[in-house]
Amino acid sequence: MEQTMSDIVGADVLVRNLKAQGVRHVFGVPGAKIDRVFECLKGSAIETVVCRHEQNAAFIAAGIGKMTGKAGVCLVTSGPGATNLVTGFATANSEGMPVVGFAGTVPRHELLKQTHQSLDSVSLFRPVTRYSAEVETQEVIGEVVANAFRAAESGRRGAAYVSLPTDVMNGPASDVVLTPVGVPTFGPAPAEAVAAAAALIAKAQLPVLVLGMDASRPANASAVRTLLAAHPIPTVCTYQGAGVVPRALLDCFAGRIGLFHNQPSDVVLDAADLVITVGYNPIEYDPDLWNAGKTRPIVHIDHVLASIDRDYRPTIELQGDIAATIAALSAALPPQLRRDAHPALRQARQELEEVRARGAGHGGTPLHPLRIIADLQTVLSDDVTLALDMGSFYIWHSRYLYSFRPEQILVSNGQQTLGVGLPWAIAACLARPNDKVLSVSGDGGFLFSAQELETAVRLKCNFVHMIWRDGTYNMVAFQEGLKYGETAGVDFGPVDTVKYAEAFGATGFAVRSADEFLPTLRRAMETPGPVLIDIPVDYRFNADLGRAMHQGVIA
Repeated sequence: MEQTMSDIVGADVLVRNLKAQGVRHVFGVPGAKIDRVFECLKGSAIETVVCRHEQNAAFIAAGIGKMTGKAGVCLVTSGPGATNLVTGFATANSEGMPVVGFAGTVPRHELLKQTHQSLDSVSLFRPVTRYSAEVETQEVIGEVVANAFRAAESGRRGAAYVSLPTDVMNGPASDVVLTPVGVPTFGPAPAEAVAAAAALIAKAQLPVLVLGMDASRPANASAVRTLLAAHPIPTVCTYQGAGVVPRALLDCFAGRIGLFHNQPSDVVLDAADLVITVGYNPIEYDPDLWNAGKTRPIVHIDHVLASIDRDYRPTIELQGDIAATIAALSAALPPQLRRDAHPALRQARQELEEVRARGAGHGGTPLHPLRIIADLQTVLSDDVTLALDMGSFYIWHSRYLYSFRPEQILVSNGQQTLGVGLPWAIAACLARPNDKVLSVSGDGGFLFSAQELETAVRLKCNFVHMIWRDGTYNMVAFQEGLKYGETAGVDFGPVDTVKYAEAFGATGFAVRSADEFLPTLRRAMETPGPVLIDIPVDYRFNADLGRAMHQGVIA
């Protein structure tokens, strides 16, 4: 039956704004304070994906946002429904993942009362979002939704939160649709600043390019590649900047930087007499680890102003569209900038390749981390998306697994959030339906979101989730060992991964030796539906990750 204007309620207006914005999926968990919105979604073109936990709904929606550039959407009920989103939103805000979340709340006349599930959720979300607001009347639904999407998708992308009082959603409303809203496009940084930066680069003996998370956005990555093809400046990247440097330009790539300041790439960065950062956020790699006490100039290229601290004070800020600014800078650089590779760069390249080569030769069981990485490298083609959870394995992957596609590897480095891997794999299946999807967790982080395996089965997702098993929260154990010479509070019991997978209607495989891993992985990638692979890992080799670490890095 067609609705008349008198039939339209707030929930209808909300859904119509979401549809106009181009939202294709809403991920959530229902409840009494938000059920009217779920009812309205049922008859719309938007697919509702019921999740098994609100936190995972936030992870999936944020993953969609990261891979598409358009904010993913989650929808939950009041009270604990809203509070369960907080970790997902803090993660999205730190990792530049656009997501908009909606949560029901009590009627407006009960907002200041101590009543069932009353909560000032707007204040709760302000520290972990770019925008947090309550829809106070039916007349402003379109305005609040439009501004939430603008905030999530612009600048340093991140999270936006909207509180929906139940009486606003159930009450009559005028059909005002203010979406879609776009994000304005800026031009390059001012020409004088670009010229000054080009002059600094031309004079430097060892300029080093530092690629951060926003350098990996497709347009920005393309501009960086064009720059490096013309001017092969020694380059490092953060963990989130993986994939920007292409195969053809590996000779100028010193490796990834992050966490411990003890890599060959750090040696190159330390030797630089000029640093050029592109799309870099200090949350990726603290400046006090890589720039403390240094007086060399820094050129900051970004679409937002630099966050100034005592160890990060750019000499020149090139603020504007990153891709356009990089193109302008490349054109301003003299052609004679081409130089022979610096000795520090050659040494870093050699050390990185030697470690990777040694890893391929390790055998036995439990498996050496580098053997797993070496075998995984053989299947990480450009049509594969890899979602990394949090644990010691994420350091091994981030240091030694090559990627040649921007945003191919999803990683939580800012908040280092446990449980993101499997939900992000679900997101990848929806956002990149033509990709093969792989994900990795430890046996600790796996159970933070493992219940979402049922959601993956229901959605008929095809992905392979690898579980590095050692029976501990190993990233904590590893750092405790470095600090105290012993561990505490890190051990837990086993889970039969194969039976767990089968209980959800998925497939499970167990690897028993190094030689079994690659054949098992290839078999899993040809198996329909979600697949779990249990891999016993030998984390004794984590001592290599802490070698040559500077004092005070792990406090």
